Amino acid sequence: MTSQYKWTRVLGLVLAGTLLVGTADSAWAKKAAGPKLTAKGEALHKRYAQVLQSLHAQIATELPAVDAKKQAAFEAARAALAGLKAPGDDTPPDARRAYEQAKVKAEADALNAARVILADIHDLLTSEELDAKLMKAAILRHGTPGGLAEFAQQSDKHKALLDKLFADAALMKQMLVAGGANGGEYGEAMQVYTAILAASERARKPGILQRLALGTALHQPWLDAPGNDKGGVYGIVFTDHTNPDGQVARYLHYEEAYLADELDPAFKDMTTWECRFITNDPYSNEELAWARTMLRNFRPDHITNPDHSWRYVGMVKSDFPYCSTRHDPTLGLPQQEALALGGICGRRAFFGRFITRAFGIPARRSTQTGHAAMNMWTPDGWVVRLGAWWSMNWCGPWGGLDFLLDSQAREFPDRYMHVLRAQWIGDALGQDNVSIRHYGKGGGLWDGLAFYMKRAIVEDQQAAAVDAELATLTEDEARLLGESDKILGEVKTEAIEIADHAKKVVVADDGMITVPAVACTSPNNNTDKVAFLHSDGGGLQIHYQRLGNRPEILRYTIEAPQAGDYQLTAEVATVSPGISAIFRINRRQIVNVGLPYSKGMWQQSKPQTVTLREGRNTIMLSFRAPNRGVSLKAFRFKPVK
Repeated sequence: MTSQYKWTRVLGLVLAGTLLVGTADSAWAKKAAGPKLTAKGEALHKRYAQVLQSLHAQIATELPAVDAKKQAAFEAARAALAGLKAPGDDTPPDARRAYEQAKVKAEADALNAARVILADIHDLLTSEELDAKLMKAAILRHGTPGGLAEFAQQSDKHKALLDKLFADAALMKQMLVAGGANGGEYGEAMQVYTAILAASERARKPGILQRLALGTALHQPWLDAPGNDKGGVYGIVFTDHTNPDGQVARYLHYEEAYLADELDPAFKDMTTWECRFITNDPYSNEELAWARTMLRNFRPDHITNPDHSWRYVGMVKSDFPYCSTRHDPTLGLPQQEALALGGICGRRAFFGRFITRAFGIPARRSTQTGHAAMNMWTPDGWVVRLGAWWSMNWCGPWGGLDFLLDSQAREFPDRYMHVLRAQWIGDALGQDNVSIRHYGKGGGLWDGLAFYMKRAIVEDQQAAAVDAELATLTEDEARLLGESDKILGEVKTEAIEIADHAKKVVVADDGMITVPAVACTSPNNNTDKVAFLHSDGGGLQIHYQRLGNRPEILRYTIEAPQAGDYQLTAEVATVSPGISAIFRINRRQIVNVGLPYSKGMWQQSKPQTVTLREGRNTIMLSFRAPNRGVSLKAFRFKPVK
């Protein structure tokens, strides 16, 4: 089971206070006594329950019979797989190999047994005939009659929102394909979606902004309001489901950024399901806007990195050191403070997700034993960054392997609809769900078939790509790798062409000498320490990197129109305080220039007085070690009158 609406699907869960998805998943169930219903709510509860019961009866009579022998073979194969005991740390190599061989065979047996039944019910799963009934049953089962009644009893307007949803088959389908409402709160999701549509005309038109609006509403279905304790949320609630600015403001922030062409080119093609993992960031809109400007100034190469698996998040390994986590609120907003100080794995992963989402790319947390990493979308599929492979990570109630399988199967939307219909049938019949934490285990017949249909889709399309280098690491090896600066996927910065005019030193009429950073005579292109970069919006810049084997010196030669004192300033972008540049003028004069803590914005340093001689002058520039990264656009010499 992997659709997000199944995270909270609650067959009788309110009475038990737990989810029927296996004992390991039940810890994620909210311990609630049940919905608080008025007399009006009790009547609505009864009505919704009767509708669900009626749908159950209708659907059951319209389903074809599954061959009993084939069903028994499928269930036996699944039981054999579930009965295998995973080896422990002290398991001998021979026993470990035997387990792996037995597991491969058992998985193949279960998939083959599923394929036999799936062939028999192919016509059912490819038909839309039962969709209206199945979708309504799925929403009633997921939201629960009591939970939906608790929302609807608040006012006629609240009830009308649910009536509108149940009358709109296209909207029900889009919601369920996108994973359903977090916490089963379909009324609240409709409330948020309606509020966004009221605030944005563009969100009402088909396209990315409508998908973003609905994805936001589904993943964050609770409007901020005094006294709203979200007490009506039952079952699993997916993590990272809030933001500090509210859902409408968050949507409008991304709409504005999209219209201003500030987001990744791939953003416009994101599905509603993928949009869920963009707007649910726990940091503010102000921080998201800052992140985009900062990265464009400070490390524009991370924005255009052809390796999409390190685009944006590459900032973590290049400029976010792994060190003890410290706090200093005077350094700015939370993520400005984090970048300025560095920190351990959690802080690095938080920043990685944050800056990835800032550019409209889906990302989510990746919890691992004693470690924090992240998952992110790429054109070639979701990947793990800063930690171990999928088998060793989870996000809230959802295991990594299950998420990976679901994301891969979703790449084939026509066949994925067959998966959903099987899940909806399981909902309508009140069957248990396959565990989302323990890969493929548990669940009734129909949810089990849905799981193996995803396995079949991925196998048939040969879509099970593996990051082989990462997948072979142990959890400890991957954790240590994620906590160091030596992270898999290191890509050398490509050399760029530097035109002569970009290196031209300009002397203005008032004697001001402007020296482009890329006008150095040495180095003349990228090294381990120095990166020559195309600036966002045109021009070139240099980035003196935090990483690198040893310090380097940038050497310049300039012609001064006259001898005398000049005020030296540097145009820089920094993300941490306390950085100094060391200028050596004509080998004799050494000047320390304190650089501003600019939070990634371009700023001029405070002027320092130096002496130039008429004609040829040599300038050497370096930065004190251990240094943090500095981006340099130009430096200037202004004559002292």
